[in-house]
Amino acid sequence: MGKVSFAIPKGHLSEGAFRLLERAGYSISGAERSYRPSINDPKIELKILRPQEIPMFVADGLHDIGITGIDWIRETRAEVEVLLDLEYGRVKLVLAVPRSWTDVNDLSSLLERFNGEGEVLRISTEYLNVSAEYLMSNPVYRRLYGSKEPLMITPWWRKGENDKVALYLSFGATEAKPPEEADAIIDVMETGESLERNNLKPIEVIMESSAILIANKNSLKDPEKREKIYDILTLLKGAIDGRKKLHIFVNVHKSNLSVLLERLPALKKPTIAPLADENWFSVNTVIDRDQFLELLPILRRLAQGLVVYEPRQVLPLEEISGGERAGRDETC
Repeated sequence: MGKVSFAIPKGHLSEGAFRLLERAGYSISGAERSYRPSINDPKIELKILRPQEIPMFVADGLHDIGITGIDWIRETRAEVEVLLDLEYGRVKLVLAVPRSWTDVNDLSSLLERFNGEGEVLRISTEYLNVSAEYLMSNPVYRRLYGSKEPLMITPWWRKGENDKVALYLSFGATEAKPPEEADAIIDVMETGESLERNNLKPIEVIMESSAILIANKNSLKDPEKREKIYDILTLLKGAIDGRKKLHIFVNVHKSNLSVLLERLPALKKPTIAPLADENWFSVNTVIDRDQFLELLPILRRLAQGLVVYEPRQVLPLEEISGGERAGRDETC
């Protein structure tokens, strides 16, 4: 079989991707000095690319799988299979305007202001398609401009019929564009600090995004590639689930065993083993991390010798087996 080509994102999604891969058991080297880092699996080939590019490259079969953001799947409209929400890189795509505009607190009031003044509303963004859809879905936009698509402007082309609202393609540092190059921006926000430093305020959330694992649909039809892709999926999902679990070991007297088992949650069923003293048993199980504080008083009353581990991985073998998955994530 040929290698599975795996596209890894550059930029703000990069650190989380490598951290997750390493937690999943992969060893990666050379990422800081090469766009083709090495990995300790001879059947995987890595390539570092911008997250904006990854959806289309995966859709076109130039790479078998990749990590990108939900926002870029929606922006590029790429036909890919979404395998897993990787649960990091969470951001919001927001509409932001100058903080001094106290009369503008949503898209409708922004549109009304510029239409009333007879001025062109200029919006800077990296998300031309998402922004156009967002504007055209607004009731005030439809009342003022009907079904006309806003003007979209790049260095290479212009399209759209509504020259009263213009979307300018941004190549980064979007928050620095107002007031000279733009009146408002549509950009991702993590904490809001960058907007605040540039005297901007978010007035509407357009969508929320996080990192996801995607695959080429034809690659999933290739039996050998599918098996390797599902191996990767299993390890990554196991690493994500492992962060949410705790593995606990306790010793319990036989008089308390049945009571403890009634109260003890478990991933499946607890493992019970007799100790050298026939009156005592060891119990070990995996629980949800957020159950631990609630469970601790019960353990103090009924058990002894509590040991707690954070598992590196909890592998969902029953969900991802033999190339067939149950409970596939449908986030996108």
